[in-house]
Amino acid sequence: MSGKIKYEFSEKTWQHSSPGGWYFVSLPKEMSKEIRSLLKSEEEGWGRLKAVAKIGVSEWKTAIWFDKKNETYLLPLKAEIRKKEHIEAPKQIDVVIWI
Repeated sequence: MSGKIKYEFSEKTWQHSSPGGWYFVSLPKEMSKEIRSLLKSEEEGWGRLKAVAKIGVSEWKTAIWFDKKNETYLLPLKAEIRKKEHIEAPKQIDVVIWI
């Protein structure tokens, strides 16, 4: 991934409380602060930043979203990825993202 900034972290997954809610992993707050200070100008609507994520052997194009309430970016976890990587909430996972 040339020209992109690489971030690696390990956090627990969680599910939004709405029925059939999406699964997410929150980026660490310090990392989110750094990303926001460097790349806020590239955000699209609702604090969206395009990204490439990798968990286990799965790598996909996605976006992270800034959550103002928790002051952190959220990475949504698609059902396809969760199934492939056996991810449930809460589960500690290792994530690599390129922004």
